[in-house]
Amino acid sequence: MVVSTSSDQSAAQAPAEAPQEPAFRYTPALAQEIELRWQDRWEERGTFHAANPVGELKGPGGADASGSPYYIMDMFPYPSGAGLHVGHPLGFIATDVVGRFRRMRGDNVLHTMGFDAFGLPAEQYAVQTGEHPRLVTERNIVTYKRQLRRAGLAHDPRRTFATIDPEYVRWTQWIFLQIFDSWYDAEAERPDGGKGRARRIAELREELAAGVRPVPGRDGDNAGGAVWHGLSEAEQRDVLDSQRLAYVDESPVNWAPGLGTVLANEEVTADGRSERGNFPVFQKSLRQWKMRITAYADRLTDDLALIDWPEKVKAMQRNWIGRSTGATVRFDVVGTGEADAAGAAQTVEVFTTRPDTLFGATFMVVAPEHPLLDEVPAAWPEGTQDAWTGGYATPVEAVAAYRREAAAKTAVERQADAGKKTGVFSGHLAVNPVTGTPVPVFTADYVLMGYGTGAIMAVPGGDERDFAFAAAYDLPVVHTVAPEGGLPEGFEGAWTGDGVVVNSPATDVPAGAPADAPVLNGKDVAAAKAEMISWLEAHGVGEGTTTYRLRDWLFSRQRYWGEPFPIVWDEQDRPVAIPASMLPVDLPDVPDYAPRTFDPDDADSSPEAPLGRNDEWVEVTLDLGDGPKRYRRDTNTMPNWAGSCWYYLRYLDPTDGTNGDTVVDPELERYWLGPRHNATSGPAGGVDLYVGGVEHAVLHLLYARFWHKVLYDLGYVTAVEPFGKLFNQGYIQAYAFTDARGAYVPAAEVEGDEQTGWTWDGQPVEREYGKMGKSLKNVVTPDEMYEQYGADTFRVYEMSMGPLDLSRPWNTRDVVGSQRFLQRLWRNVVDEETGEVTVTDEPASTETLRVVHRAIADVTAEMEGMRPNTAIAKLITLNNHLTGLERVPREAIEPLVLMTAPVAPHIAEELWARLGHTDSLAHEPFPTADERYLVEDTVTCVVQVQGKVRGRVEVPPSISDADLEAAALAEPNVVKAIDGRPVRKVIVRAPKLVNVVV
Repeated sequence: MVVSTSSDQSAAQAPAEAPQEPAFRYTPALAQEIELRWQDRWEERGTFHAANPVGELKGPGGADASGSPYYIMDMFPYPSGAGLHVGHPLGFIATDVVGRFRRMRGDNVLHTMGFDAFGLPAEQYAVQTGEHPRLVTERNIVTYKRQLRRAGLAHDPRRTFATIDPEYVRWTQWIFLQIFDSWYDAEAERPDGGKGRARRIAELREELAAGVRPVPGRDGDNAGGAVWHGLSEAEQRDVLDSQRLAYVDESPVNWAPGLGTVLANEEVTADGRSERGNFPVFQKSLRQWKMRITAYADRLTDDLALIDWPEKVKAMQRNWIGRSTGATVRFDVVGTGEADAAGAAQTVEVFTTRPDTLFGATFMVVAPEHPLLDEVPAAWPEGTQDAWTGGYATPVEAVAAYRREAAAKTAVERQADAGKKTGVFSGHLAVNPVTGTPVPVFTADYVLMGYGTGAIMAVPGGDERDFAFAAAYDLPVVHTVAPEGGLPEGFEGAWTGDGVVVNSPATDVPAGAPADAPVLNGKDVAAAKAEMISWLEAHGVGEGTTTYRLRDWLFSRQRYWGEPFPIVWDEQDRPVAIPASMLPVDLPDVPDYAPRTFDPDDADSSPEAPLGRNDEWVEVTLDLGDGPKRYRRDTNTMPNWAGSCWYYLRYLDPTDGTNGDTVVDPELERYWLGPRHNATSGPAGGVDLYVGGVEHAVLHLLYARFWHKVLYDLGYVTAVEPFGKLFNQGYIQAYAFTDARGAYVPAAEVEGDEQTGWTWDGQPVEREYGKMGKSLKNVVTPDEMYEQYGADTFRVYEMSMGPLDLSRPWNTRDVVGSQRFLQRLWRNVVDEETGEVTVTDEPASTETLRVVHRAIADVTAEMEGMRPNTAIAKLITLNNHLTGLERVPREAIEPLVLMTAPVAPHIAEELWARLGHTDSLAHEPFPTADERYLVEDTVTCVVQVQGKVRGRVEVPPSISDADLEAAALAEPNVVKAIDGRPVRKVIVRAPKLVNVVV
């Protein structure tokens, strides 16, 4: 019997020692060491400094600008406290890959990153904690900068800024003042040859004083300035203020009591709630700052044709602007006897895109707010049906009740309820100008006073909504368009398809119809529209008209954390601009950052801005050029969109080194943004590549285009558009898991697969797909990826997940595939045991050269097309080929390292250095393919001289007779066989045979 000692037992129970990892294997730890070292080196050397053609910003080592300018931008992030998750860097890495590729192609690449730092989240956090929003925001920016730097993004750090920086605020306020100091002259010529541009208010004043234009809003002949000089100074100021591109107006606005602020139309969802916070939004009449973006509606629509944007984004902007061409038509309202004296001599204007259907207009509908309803008949006219009255004894009662009901709804709710077809007859009758027939005028809340004229002519035979209303109220239906051969037998409803005009006029013409009413029957719609418009204009009852859905931009917010307006109000309560020398106007300290909020459903509440709580800041004595006076500062702030309207200009020269008096140095703007500033820039110029989410299709992009066009009109920029090419990246989404209670469980701890199902802590869970979020417990951060795999592996994985413009699910388990690619690349250069470079200087085989140059050609094409996922696939194919070689040739591996650099820059830099190069590969030329090696298939062509085989050449199957003859005659053995004798004839049978007769 053998008795074992305790030490023996310990030895027996000890686990087998794990095999030691090779000392020079590409592990996450080695990746981190390499990545941090190269990031420091890039920063020390200014590797990614973009050189301006003038001013103090030079390239690496103080180099002057060279190569073609290429400007890349990301939609800059809002620095939230949560930091980045792995979905955020997708677009940032994509632009970095493009920038690195373009830099290696010889371009002077400008790529940097700033921070959109004003906004509601920081303010709401400040309200909760009492900490100043600036401190919160600056702390968050530090986190973002660390995470972005760790990803190895090739940004020029000298050009970064945040929109809250005082110098940036100064220029945001300066631009506002340029807009405030401008009006829109629809007849003025622009540098691009078009008509209509912004001009200075002083020029308007001069022209009004000289009498060369009428005084807006004033009757009388202004010849010699007669009307203008008849106005007091205060009245003159009112005229000028009413024409400004930035103006104050009392009008219906979107009021969100739950947020304590008003919102632009674009910030209200289709459900009538706030985009931020999902609070109810109500219509309220308030005095607010607006910007006259409507003056630019045509240019904002037409100039979309000049830029390279996704068609769906262009369509979204066109739809939002909503340009419609048609006609304004005037319907006379007629008295119906003693009860309707109010109706006599009134007219109702409608806008219609289909004036050709006027013969089918059998009733009208006006908005409940329409002034026609301010006075209605005392009694129902003859022929009124019971269904029209709403159960009321008189039109006065019916209309008053309906108006009260409509006033309780928001505009969005009214549109959403349009399908219910509520309405009431107003008691008024209006005369159809082409038929002479009186038609009833209804009021219904689906017609909005703020759109068009607040009235419509209803053609139930050609419009489904009108038909539904007509069916509900037993109103006549006349079809004015029918397909060739007529409407189908028994057809009921609205015909909205193509066809020819019918019943215009009808067979039995009404007695009161105009004798010369147009005859449109048999014409196509376009011809009928044109003829009807001509008739309306000739008879003074209408004219051709263009209308827009776009409304002026509501620019006031009752918030604290935003740019203060550079405006003060004088003793007459008129706005006065702060001189540029006094900018920026800084935010004051306030005891409470929160606007006063109300019960979300309190529609009767009114805004109270936080800035109004600092009396010393609000009430101020200033000398604005005419001696010290008391003024009141504006207590609203600009919306968070203001800072993002122009940040692309600030990147060009953030130091004010060359642009002390204007927002951007003209030479820098022409160099980086001007029309056709490089081979791919179009006639509108602008940023060469702008990458961001499609959710900004209307808000940010429309606003930035508007500001840019004002600056263009005033001569500050030469680019017609701010962003020449737009690319919308997809999103990285993630799986989330819920237990039997429906509660989310940590996604990282879930086990299983599609076949066996999913479990957490041994219990089955359900999988769902969507966003990443803390509440869903499925967030993966870049920091986790950097630690577990390294930044290069993270970059390769994100870029290889699929096409950039499509969304894709994140799966951490799949990241290992990208890691293996980089590990194989490392082993193709470095011995894992010794750390020595194993590359040979011996020539590569023809087969290997074919694989290398095919990869170069393919990767180049994929990178130029912004398809990094397929470029990476080509790199993997080449890498796998080299892995199978006994020794990897230098002339094969160096192109691979260079091509890998845009997607995995740190490992590429390290391998490039180990291969003996002393300079960074960031500016090394991207490899170019040798055409000789791009022939994928060859055939052997036999070459005969005098009928005897003298040589063989490898040629592509598609080679031409002439090229094959030349190749055959150049073959060394054939040259030797000919021996200088004259060639009498060459017989070519491409691609397999050539016979030379001498």
